[in-house]
Parts: sequence; structure tokens; C-alpha cells
Amino acid sequence: MSILHHPTRQSGISRRSILQGATALGAAAFAGPFAVGPAAAQPKKGGTLRVGIAAGNTNENYDPGTWDNVYVQVFATARHGYLVEIAADGSLVGEVAESWEASPDAKEWTFKIRQGVEYHSGGTVTPDDVVASINHHRGDQSTSAAKPFVSPITDIKADGETVVVTLEAGNADFPYVVSDYHLPIMKSQDGKIDPTSSDGCGPYQVTNYEPGVIAELTRNPNYWKTDRAHFDAVKLLTIVDPAARQSALLTGNVDVIDQVDLKTVSLFERSPNVRILSTTGTQHYTFAMDTRAAPFNDNNVRMALKHAVNRQELLDKILFGYGSIGNDHPISPSNRFYAEDLEQTSYDPDKAKYYLKQAGLDSLKVKLSAAEAAFGGAVDAAVLYSSSAEAAGIEIQPVREPNDGYWSDVWMKKPFSAVYWGGRPTEDWMFSVAYASGAPWNDTFWEHERFNELLIKARSELDEAKRAEMYREMQNLVRTEGGVVVPMFASYVMALNDKVQHPETVGANWTLDGFRAIERWWFA
Repeated sequence: MSILHHPTRQSGISRRSILQGATALGAAAFAGPFAVGPAAAQPKKGGTLRVGIAAGNTNENYDPGTWDNVYVQVFATARHGYLVEIAADGSLVGEVAESWEASPDAKEWTFKIRQGVEYHSGGTVTPDDVVASINHHRGDQSTSAAKPFVSPITDIKADGETVVVTLEAGNADFPYVVSDYHLPIMKSQDGKIDPTSSDGCGPYQVTNYEPGVIAELTRNPNYWKTDRAHFDAVKLLTIVDPAARQSALLTGNVDVIDQVDLKTVSLFERSPNVRILSTTGTQHYTFAMDTRAAPFNDNNVRMALKHAVNRQELLDKILFGYGSIGNDHPISPSNRFYAEDLEQTSYDPDKAKYYLKQAGLDSLKVKLSAAEAAFGGAVDAAVLYSSSAEAAGIEIQPVREPNDGYWSDVWMKKPFSAVYWGGRPTEDWMFSVAYASGAPWNDTFWEHERFNELLIKARSELDEAKRAEMYREMQNLVRTEGGVVVPMFASYVMALNDKVQHPETVGANWTLDGFRAIERWWFA
């Protein structure tokens, strides 16, 4: 008996037309159907799409375990196929997996592999390829960022046309896990994939790649989705500087940009050939503290810094209202188990002084690393944070870091830094990636026994009420004992040339239509 079964389906449900972009992935995935919006124009084939992306560096490569920014994530979905796709409305859609089902305790999952999905280099996807692709991220020697959320797999095997995955404990969210951008299905040989290969089974095939500069791709003529991949070719350009990105769009050198500098939205609005596209989801901006390093190893210091930031000011001046206030944990109001009753951490210099006193300090001086590569306005946000903290006797010295190499040389290297997170569709996923003990992307290096105990229990708990209680406690633990300041959740704000068309429903789980604008959009 299966408890969950999803045949392939495509949906045209419109979130934006109902809630003006306020409903995000988690709510859409679980809250039931929305009304269908007006039909979009029929897509047509042709043209070369040029996308200016506010990320990318020269250290990037084809190994899926290393991908850590928007550029490589969009590049990945342009050339690869995945077991499961998160549709624009937040539902799960079969991709390489035609369908899937679980045992009653959700410990065993069986994925039926679609027949005839072709690689760019020839040959078709096999169940053995799926096994090898997942196993690339498993094992003691794995350094993959996906290791924490595939580590619960105790066995994975090909069985005829299916792949059977056995977990150490039940996980009703497991199909979301295998949709992660780190887990593309790649061609295998002798049980292993080639992490240096550009080969994929996705909509576009690579013709040129200069890490940190440009990726060029052409349409895969044998792509199995006949209603996708409308462009003849695609160019993905790294343009980290926001002014350069804006200029590239206004002068017609690119067709789409992400991370619009919100200070200049009005300039785009005055341009007759440019449209602003905004979606609200789980993306959030943080200031991460290394909890192993003094003074951040004292929770009183961490609490002082949480009360020293004026969140409303950051929302107004950095996001220009394109977002919402955060509460020092990564779960957004759109998530299924968001704890809306938790007390909001407020800007309170007196309370910050109290926590400093508890730490045995009269004042505090720290450096905060930031760059536009972290998120648009990150340096300005650090300056505003510094200003608001002065009233608490805290001196924050903003350090402007180079954009190039920020994610390899600053993030998780410097003890206090600005960070953006795209969020994840489930609480377990977000916590497992960035807060679990030993997770490669645990950027605060936080270790909390009770939190990790709850993480395991909640993952396999089938009682919804009990699960909600556990996730509430976990959110509160991160809020009151964690090493991260989460001042705001940010909308994804993009700008498009008027000739670029997209479906009425645009994914909000990630920027650029859930990273899939390349295969979902077209030219008028």
C-alpha cells in the first residue's frame, strides 16, 4: 500500500493573480488549489536568451556537490534533468521519475524511471544512472553539500524500471529532497558519474563554459519535454556589479537580470521596454556568526547582536518594502510549519546592553564582512546595522569584501558575514542543510544537542500536530540560541526585456522561476 503517489502532471495554477506574490512554495505545496489565472500567450520557439546573473566565480566546476550560488544553480537546471521537479505552483511533478510511491511508514520509496530520456552525448537514462547520481553524494568520503540530506538513505538499488530507496526512518518529505539542485541525474559508468562532465539529459547542452564569466548552451534537439526549451540558445553571464547588470539590460546587452538593485527599480519602471517581476518565497538574508569563535561563542553576545539590529529600517531601506521582517530563524510564513506565535525579536538597545552585561561586557567591537555578492545592498545593510548597534554600545565595523571569491574566501571563513539563502521547501530540508550538526553549509558551526534530536524525530513523525510542535521548538531554539541574525525575508526581484514572456504562474521557490526560466520562458 502506498501513502503517496504522484503521476506526472503539469499545472497552470496562478499564485500571483490570487495573492500578489505573497504565497510561497510551502503554502502552495500543501494548502490546496488556487483559482486559475488568465491564460498566457502560447510559447513559440526561437532566439538566444541572455541572462545577467549576480553571482558566479572562477572556482566553479561541474561537480554537483559543490554548487553554491544562483549562477551554477541556473546553469545546472539548464542542462540537467532531476528525478522530481517542483512546479511553479509548488506541487511536485515527475521528471526523470515518471511516478513514485512510498511504503505506509514512508521508509521505502519506489521511483519509476521514465523511458527514453536521452543524454546530450547519446544513450538514455537508466535506473543505474539514478543510483550512481545519488551515491555520488553519499558515503564517508563525500564532501558534497547534499550529503546531510541523502545520508538517511541506508540502501538504494535499481529494480527493473524502478529505483528503490530505503531510509533509516520515515520521511514524508523525501520527494522534495530529490528535487534539490545538487542531485541531477548524470550518465554513469561502473557505478560512478563523472563530476567533470557537462553532459546531461536536460533542455540545453553546453557549447562553451568559462567559470565566472559565461556559459553558452544550445537547445537539446532530443529533449523529451516538447512544451519546454523554447529558445534556440542561451547565454548565462556573470555580472555581479548591480550597476553593470542594470546597464546591460537597459542597453539591450542582456534580456533578463536577477537581483535588481531595489534603489533603481524606479529607473526600470520608467523604461518602456523593461518589466519588473517580483515573487515572494523563502529567500532570506542573514548575518552569520561563527559560534566557535570569540566573542560569538557566548550566546549572550549573540542575543545582544540580535537586539541591536533595526529590522524595519533594513526592510524599508535595503528591500524598499520588497519582503518581510525575519525573526532569527530560516522558516518563512509560507512554510508549512511556520511558528507564527513566537515572540518577535525586536530592536531594543537596552535589552542588547543587558545581554552584554550578562556576558561580562560593557561594550563590544566586531567586524562584519559583506559584499554585493552576498546579496544586493549587503554592504549598506552592514552600515545600517553598525549605526543601529551604536545605541547598545556595540561597535560593528563593516568590511567591504571583494565580490569575486566571496563564497569561497569569506563565507564560512570570516567569523561574521552577510549571507543570502534561497530557503528550502520544507522545514526539515532547510534545517538539515544549514543548522544540523556537521552539515557542510552550517555556516554558524552551531552544535545543539536538543535541536539535532528534534530534527531526527520530526523527520519521521507522521502525526501532524506533534510534528508542528517539534518544528516550533526548533525555530525557537535557533531564534534564542542560534548563531544567525535573520533580519529579513526578501522577495525575488527580476527585470525583463518586454520581449521575454513567461507563464502566468512563476515559481517562487527560487529566483528566475525556480531556477527554470531557461526552459519555461520564451520570446514574444
